Amino acid sequence: MALYEHICMARQDVSASQVEEILGKMTAVLEEGGGVVAKKEYWGLKTLQYRIRKNRKAHFTLLNIDASSAAVAEMERQMRINEDILRFLTIKVEAHEEGPSAMMQKRDRDDRPDRGDRPRGGPRGPRPPRF
Repeated sequence: MALYEHICMARQDVSASQVEEILGKMTAVLEEGGGVVAKKEYWGLKTLQYRIRKNRKAHFTLLNIDASSAAVAEMERQMRINEDILRFLTIKVEAHEEGPSAMMQKRDRDDRPDRGDRPRGGPRGPRPPRF
């Protein structure tokens, strides 16, 4: 069996519990095909860069899958039928990442300079006074 990463975007009108229910159905489809879902991550409701089917936001989820290509194809077919799914993407990978994904890791803002630490005036120096 092959390893896959699957990202799914659900409509903003759907609640988080309904997204979990949809993912449960997709997990059942994979398990019927002999696959296993190694990790599920709910990334939350995020703003989209552009409208997709009149939606400005979407619920994002990540699934790490270990399944045959037939089981993944059946899951994707079920997602195409479901009206609550806006988009999805499945990518074959060599190995799954250990620990939380990049979206779930807290970004360190300590290494960024504060606004007050920057020099005033930019590369040419301070502006002369205007008269």
